[in-house]
Amino acid sequence: MKEYWTYRDNYSFLEMVKTPEIATAITMQPVNAYDVDAAIIFQDLLPILEPMGLDLDYVKGKGPVIHNPVRTVADIDALKLQPAEETMAFAGEAIKMTLKELDGRIPLIGFAGAPFTLVCYAMEGGSSRNYEIAKGLMYGQPEQWHRLMDLMATAIGDYLIAQANAGVQVLQVFDSWIGAVSPADYREFVLPHSQKAIAIAKEKVDAPLIHFGTGTSGTLELLQEAGGDVIGVDWRIDLDVAWNRLGDGVGVQGNLDPVILFAPFDEVKRQATRILDSVKGKPGHIFNLGHGILQHTPVENVRQLVDFVHEYTSE
Repeated sequence: MKEYWTYRDNYSFLEMVKTPEIATAITMQPVNAYDVDAAIIFQDLLPILEPMGLDLDYVKGKGPVIHNPVRTVADIDALKLQPAEETMAFAGEAIKMTLKELDGRIPLIGFAGAPFTLVCYAMEGGSSRNYEIAKGLMYGQPEQWHRLMDLMATAIGDYLIAQANAGVQVLQVFDSWIGAVSPADYREFVLPHSQKAIAIAKEKVDAPLIHFGTGTSGTLELLQEAGGDVIGVDWRIDLDVAWNRLGDGVGVQGNLDPVILFAPFDEVKRQATRILDSVKGKPGHIFNLGHGILQHTPVENVRQLVDFVHEYTSE
């Protein structure tokens, strides 16, 4: 949205994340522009790594960069766990300010990264295609891998609790890179730690939790086993097929391909209709994209899509 870039042109990404007034204003931009059913707090997955001792930066044209990535056992030893309500206080303050702005209109979603995705960022030092460094530890030094993942799971669980204490009504765990592992590796190297992070949060708070990943067609049931009241589904599997595999005891979120929003709206409407018809009448579906909205997405298509989904599902 052009409203977002009025901030982005004048502040660094971390400045926006860490300034509650700005984070609140950005959170409210889509709420004020579209008739959405929930808001999600403007934050990012990675600032949680800073209090652990990692030097995080966002480089224009490159994205997030960690200048001192975790590469050795000594690096793992040096990581610190500190209370999220203190170290991530800016997020809690943004949540409280946003809730005042929302004034009960719609619920506010808080979120955190999942252990695998955050460990990969911490080890690779930024984006990666094949995750050679992280997987090298996973396969080559599994004891150290589990130690690092356990530490991350604890930090994530604590951060989710802090957001719930600040007032969010829904929590979401993002495992954006989990499609990089096989089902067997997920069960052995990932599931116990995602399960721990979610269990820590659910033990303390009653907020419903959405567990989202991409490239999870082979691991959907394992994500469900790890925990979550709702499982996010990307566009690489038909939504009804995914839900049949998961069973009726869980909600689903998804699963329009974000690129479809660049198409003429008749095609957007056709694709959305297909998804909605595939699960018509079944409670527990949150219509959403299968991943984040892309830069340069035509905003009018977003507006029309939100309105269409409301109209179509009210009939």
